[in-house]
Amino acid sequence: MQKPDLVVYEATGAYHAALERSLSGILPLVKVNPLQARRFAQARGKRAKTDAVDARILASMGAALDLSPDAPIEENRHALRELQVARMALIKERTRVLNRQKTQTLALVKRLSNGRLEQIKRELAEIEKALMSLLTASPRRKRAFDILCSIPGIGRVTAMAIIVECPEIGTLNRKQIASLAGLAPMTQQSGQWRGRALIQGGRKFLRDALYMPAIVSIRFNPDLSQKYRALTEAGKPAKVALTALMRKLLELANTLVHHDREWVPKTA
Repeated sequence: MQKPDLVVYEATGAYHAALERSLSGILPLVKVNPLQARRFAQARGKRAKTDAVDARILASMGAALDLSPDAPIEENRHALRELQVARMALIKERTRVLNRQKTQTLALVKRLSNGRLEQIKRELAEIEKALMSLLTASPRRKRAFDILCSIPGIGRVTAMAIIVECPEIGTLNRKQIASLAGLAPMTQQSGQWRGRALIQGGRKFLRDALYMPAIVSIRFNPDLSQKYRALTEAGKPAKVALTALMRKLLELANTLVHHDREWVPKTA
């Protein structure tokens, strides 16, 4: 059987993950955004949506846009992602239980909530241990983890989340890494009208992982703290300044990993 030049497929959760696990590195796979594929079909006047139509559209999309094969999926990539998803689910459940506790009055219900919180604590510890084990099994990921942890504001949990949510860390330029996270402002302009630039798209879980480190960096990272003050003093809203800090933090992490060096404070 002749090997295809390109295999274009949509990101569809569990189904595309199984395809990647089986054929990444064997066939030239290209993963595309389902929304972009649908917009491409509409641009070609295709309104019907069947398996046959979708297959032809994806093939046409790969040829028309001159798509290149994605890099092979790293070993344990899907296992890391699955563990990270399980960890985020436990974090959300812990928040829900803590919120419910505020209105609970019955001793039985309180005892059950406390028991569930203890169970969540043990499960989180077990998942984080498994995550760390998989990360350290790869010398490249282990080195990236150490570099990220050297940056003030980024702790072990955040470093793990960044590596899992952004395995491309250290391989992209500044604009690419910001766009990947959805932290690059998109200009809105038409004729004489000019709207506010907004961030959109990108990897939400990656942005979520950067939120608290950006807040912490205002106090403990002198370079980013100075940047935040400059933005707010220039009249930027606090939310806009914080978003800019998230982008700077990700760009800094990307640069350090790319150059294989840990963070050091600037000397006067």
